[in-house]
Amino acid sequence: MKKLFVFLVTVLCLSMVISCSNKKEQADNLPQMVEVELSINPDPGKMNQPITFEAKVTQGNDQVKDAEVIFEIWRAKDDKHEKVEIKHAEKGIYRLERSFSQEGTYYIISHVTARDMHNMPKKEFTIGTPSAPEDPNTKNSMDGMKMEDEDQ
Repeated sequence: MKKLFVFLVTVLCLSMVISCSNKKEQADNLPQMVEVELSINPDPGKMNQPITFEAKVTQGNDQVKDAEVIFEIWRAKDDKHEKVEIKHAEKGIYRLERSFSQEGTYYIISHVTARDMHNMPKKEFTIGTPSAPEDPNTKNSMDGMKMEDEDQ
């Protein structure tokens, strides 16, 4: 009876070690998140002067060069949002240069889809004198909004 008990305890311990080892291997095999670093230069900007928007897309140490990137830009409290599809420029960077003819507070969301993941960081920026910002609880969805398509 003692031998059977020792055998069962040994099998149980080995099963636990193998099970934990498999879970660690599975966790190590999960892909890293696609990260997006959104930058605006200069901020604040000036009317009718170019502003450069960049989304640096990475996954771990890899520069993502095959992402689908759309910048959504609008002036605070404006229902009209502009969306622009952005092509890869260099080293995982997707870039748009745009000038604005109206002062105020603006927002940009970079909608980035890559490697079965989606990331959409949002930033606020100003052109000239800031206007009243949006309520932070405002829904940021593109649903039901008028959009202007522009290819860049």
